[in-house]
Amino acid sequence: MLAMYSTFEVLQNVWWLGVVALLVSLGTTPIIRWIAYRAKIVDQPDALLKPHGRPVAYLGGVAMCLGLLAGLVVYAVILPDAGRHWGDLTRDLSAGRLGRLVANPVWQLLAIAVASVLIMIVGLLDDLLEIRPRQKVLGQVTAASILLLGGMGHGMAGMFFRHLHIPFLPNWAMLLLSTGLCMTMVIITCNATNLLDGLDGLCGGVTGIVTLGFLALAVFLATYAHFDGTTDTLRVGLALAMAGAVLGFLPYNVPPASIFMGDAGSMLLGFFVAVMMALFCREGHARFFIAACVVFALPILDTALAVVRRLLAGENIFAGDRSHLYDQLVDRGMTVKQVVVLFYILAAGAAVVGVLVAIYLRTRYAIGLYTIIFAAVWVLFYTLGMLRPESRSSASDGND
Repeated sequence: MLAMYSTFEVLQNVWWLGVVALLVSLGTTPIIRWIAYRAKIVDQPDALLKPHGRPVAYLGGVAMCLGLLAGLVVYAVILPDAGRHWGDLTRDLSAGRLGRLVANPVWQLLAIAVASVLIMIVGLLDDLLEIRPRQKVLGQVTAASILLLGGMGHGMAGMFFRHLHIPFLPNWAMLLLSTGLCMTMVIITCNATNLLDGLDGLCGGVTGIVTLGFLALAVFLATYAHFDGTTDTLRVGLALAMAGAVLGFLPYNVPPASIFMGDAGSMLLGFFVAVMMALFCREGHARFFIAACVVFALPILDTALAVVRRLLAGENIFAGDRSHLYDQLVDRGMTVKQVVVLFYILAAGAAVVGVLVAIYLRTRYAIGLYTIIFAAVWVLFYTLGMLRPESRSSASDGND
């Protein structure tokens, strides 16, 4: 590949789709909030996991999804060579040439949009009906399957095998492994964001920062052209749309929140993270996938900390308690606003490290640096006594 585009050239024709997503999310959130209060779709406070002082509307995830879809629609219209891609899509569908569809960016956009709506609906059902965990996982697996049908995630196994210097397996085996990796990734990221959604403005703000980190990585990759002179802006468009959707919702969700995103929003955000990670595997280089994991490190660490502490306490890892990092900080005397601001700073630090290291360091050195940072974080957790919390009564997670 040859570098031939500047950051300005990458963004000049697509930046405003983020504005469209932001305006749609910003405008629909108060309408959704009004509907939620009228229909009494609210989150009731309790003494343990829901410390807000009054019932707060759910359904914020619906507004974010509308903002995301608006951005994707705009992108499908302004996509380079959009007319040709739409024509190819129609002809390939009519002729049954399904193998060619996975390379069509319009087909990929449609897959992302459909899967995003599905994952939002699964979360919404959990908000309204409290469906079982296995039903949520089934929905996440179905969304991951749509993603794979859209042509994303197929190269995950090959990327890892290449950097581990393991001989390649037959194509069917590689596809099977990639399918398993993609589904596992969707489940992990959806649940990580769901578990992070415990304080006003926490999940939305942190994931918004993560989205901006992904946007920086996507823009950097888009400055490199393929041999035919074209560049891949799908990652850029998707990151812009999600960033706009989150930032449009966030003003209503910062402390004290007037609306919660619910599982509909937190699972949607987690699914977006998984989509971006799958797209960062496209070049077959592990450095950008690993960088994306680092950008998303704070939700992963928070989830891992909660799981480890529950295991050490002999509790069910799926049972809700105050074992998260943000819960412990509040229990140690910090206010909700202070914790949220601290998490924003930490998320921004992780995003900066992930982006800069991916751009300037070779993969082997980057992995060494990440390992040192990861080990230091866990030593800090241990030193501060965060691995063995006081056992609390169980309830469900992901209530903000």
